[in-house]
Amino acid sequence: MRRTGTAAVRRMLLFTGRAHPALAGHIAAELGTGIVPTQARDFANGEIYVRHEASVRGADCFVVQSHTDPINTWIMEQLIMVDALKRASARSITVVAPFYGYSRQDKKHRGREPISARLVADLMGAAGADRIITIDLHTDQIVGFFDGPVDHLFAMPILADHIAGLEPRDRLTVVSPDAGRVRVADRWCDRLGVPLAIVHKKRDKDVAHQVSVHEVVGDVAGRVCVLVDDMIDTAGTICAAAEALYEAGADDVIVAATHGILSGPAVDRLKNSRVSRFVFTDTLPSAADTGLDKVEVLSIAPLIAQAVREIFENGSVTSLLDDL
Repeated sequence: MRRTGTAAVRRMLLFTGRAHPALAGHIAAELGTGIVPTQARDFANGEIYVRHEASVRGADCFVVQSHTDPINTWIMEQLIMVDALKRASARSITVVAPFYGYSRQDKKHRGREPISARLVADLMGAAGADRIITIDLHTDQIVGFFDGPVDHLFAMPILADHIAGLEPRDRLTVVSPDAGRVRVADRWCDRLGVPLAIVHKKRDKDVAHQVSVHEVVGDVAGRVCVLVDDMIDTAGTICAAAEALYEAGADDVIVAATHGILSGPAVDRLKNSRVSRFVFTDTLPSAADTGLDKVEVLSIAPLIAQAVREIFENGSVTSLLDDL
């Protein structure tokens, strides 16, 4: 914060790590501002060095870093960036994590397991973060892991409105790929005014990414099915669910997900799948790098920029959720 005469003028500063600078650039463009130059490099042993090249004293700082591969590197870089801002007397520090790492480890399924999503929140707080902005957490309870405000935004309006422009609504059926996503799929149904179906599956708890699809609950014959999920990692679950829908008589399947993690065999599975279209947002850089015509990537920058603006101007981030 600097003073002009007797009046204090607040400053908003936007920073980005090296994980997904293109998204930060789009957010900056939406805000009509620039990104503060930051030195970031790796030492020979893998340690990360960061130095912000402008004064941040008294400023409201927003640190953008999406937790993409290699995820541990980029989480650590964001923590170091936050620590540097705290030690440079920033007025406030908001972590912007469009994809929040370790969000699937939000509870103990078996004995002697960690709750890593809570650990990430604790690390952010310990580094000096006052607030977190994130998109489509794997579970809502993660909001309670951080001892401060968490602005949990949703990409559903962006994705759903795009899907609505692709097919007549009277042909659409929204499909949840498992019982855990039914609540999310139900919100899609309310927005689009279309019926709901569910793919019943069973996951092998001892074998990662091993899924057995059993049956489709709901009428999908002759319909265009929209499979909705928060993230697609190896794409095994979503592609198996799509096959079940085709076998149940679906005319076409469209997949919509906020986070395209797309690890390991995911791109090959997307390429070889009968799904006609995969729609993601750009919370992660991986979706845009597939090179597949059937993959579409929508910008999440306007939503994040609006949240940043509301926070800086002491407005209402809750107003962004009124469209759900």
